[in-house]
Order: sequence, then C-alpha cells, then structure tokens
Amino acid sequence: MAATAAGEQGPLALVCGGGSLPLAVADMVAARGRKVVLFPLRGAANPGDFADRPHHWIYAGQVGRFVRLVRAAGCRDIVFLGSMVRPSIWQIHADWKSVTLLPRILAAFRGGDNHLLSGIARLVEQQGFRVSGAHEVAPEILVPQGALGRARPSAHDQADIALGLDYLAAAGPFDIGQAVVVAGKHILAVEAIEGTDEMLGRVAELRANGRLRAPAGGGVLVKAPKPDQDRRFDLPSIGPQTVERVASAGLAGIAVAAGSTIVAEPERLVQAADRANIFVVGVGTGTGR
Repeated sequence: MAATAAGEQGPLALVCGGGSLPLAVADMVAARGRKVVLFPLRGAANPGDFADRPHHWIYAGQVGRFVRLVRAAGCRDIVFLGSMVRPSIWQIHADWKSVTLLPRILAAFRGGDNHLLSGIARLVEQQGFRVSGAHEVAPEILVPQGALGRARPSAHDQADIALGLDYLAAAGPFDIGQAVVVAGKHILAVEAIEGTDEMLGRVAELRANGRLRAPAGGGVLVKAPKPDQDRRFDLPSIGPQTVERVASAGLAGIAVAAGSTIVAEPERLVQAADRANIFVVGVGTGTGR
C-alpha cells in the first residue's frame, strides 16, 4: 500500500548539495516505491557520488534549465538537501529565466540563510512546484527524543543543555547560526557562518592553547533550529564526523532538538559515540531534558 501511495505522488526532484545525506534520503524514498530524480549542484555535490545514478547536473541560479528538466521528468515535488557554501550573487550562473527573476533573487540575498532559502522556495513554487522538507519525504532521518547511544548526560550536562537551548531561542531571530558550545553554564563558542565543524575546531584550538579553563570531558554541543525557521531547509544536522569533532574538542556530548534535527548515518554515529564515550541525546526544546 505504501509503495502504491508513493507511486501515485509522482517522481520526487531532489536537489543535492554536498555530504552523504542527499543520497541516503534518495534511497529511503526509493525504498517506498517512489521514483527520485537527482539534481546535484556543481561546486557542492561530489561527482563520484553520482557516477552510478541517473542525474542532471545544474549550477546554482540555472532556474530555466532546472524548471525544464523537472517538468520533463514529471516532478511536482522538490526537496533541497545537502551542504553548500553560500554563493555571492556574482557566483550565480544565471540563464534567461534567472535574469527575468533577478529583482526577486537579489531581494532573497539581502538577509541571512533562512531568508535566502525561503525566498528561493517562493520563486520555485511560483513556477508551479511544491517545495518540501527532506523530513517530510523521509521522516526517519529525524533524531528521536532520548539517548542514541550508551552514554547519558549528567545533571551538570543537563544544565548546560538548558542554557544552550535558551541562547539559541534568543539568538534565532537574528538568523545567525544553529549551534553553541556550553560548559559549566558558560558559553564557550557560538556558530556563525563557519559552520559547526569549524566552531568545534576553534574550541579544540582554544583548549590546546591553554585558553580554555573548562576541564576536558565536560561541556556540550547544543544544536536547534531557529524559532521562526523555514523547516523545509537547513535543519540542524549531526553525523559521525560531529561526534569525532566533539571528542577532539574535549566535550562530553551532543544535545539536539528532537524531531527537528537530521541525523546522517545513525548507526555509524552511535558506534562512534559509544567508542568515544560521548553522549548524543535528542531533547525537547525549551526543557533541556
């Protein structure tokens, strides 16, 4: 029945940035019996990942080419997923269709990432398509509530998690970042344009240089979406590499908003967390528990 329902929805267009998550979601959707048409982005997606899969390469900004290909494939639903360095307006590969939409594209670029992505979604939907979140077509990618591995947060960790969630809720309207590192109820680092991995690298460097007084084995990486975020795009995510970075930074664990955070390669993530004795927990936002 599920396969029949998926087939009746028609093919899904999946615009792929970098990382393993786009292909994992493509496989999950395909396993339900729904055809997936891949559109890897040049400069973001890894060409080797698509060598054995039917796909159409596109540049950011090729609105006309993208619309033609999606319509030819019979797709109505579109999902954008994967990592990508935000391009400047001068790096957009505009075709004629893009030129006609240039005022609206420029307006989308005048703001943070959430503003930009929501603006692009409106442009796409004005062409007659429907933009969905990856979690809507593959809900199993979301982190559930509770611990994912053997380790559990201590009472001190819970206090740090609560402070981290409070900070992210307060900073969210500024459309800055989705992650913070807290130790001893002291904010050590805040994510901005560099991303979570680079932020954790800064924490590791501060510790190596003796500028971080918090003892190793304490502190938490906390991730949550912005309160008013368009959840079809850029939900916070974690994966095995996140665990490795947290361990290198000398932290105790990871806490993320349950039901609003994507987990890449969950089995590998749990294995890495158990090896490093790092806790990974999905929490209800606003509670720290």
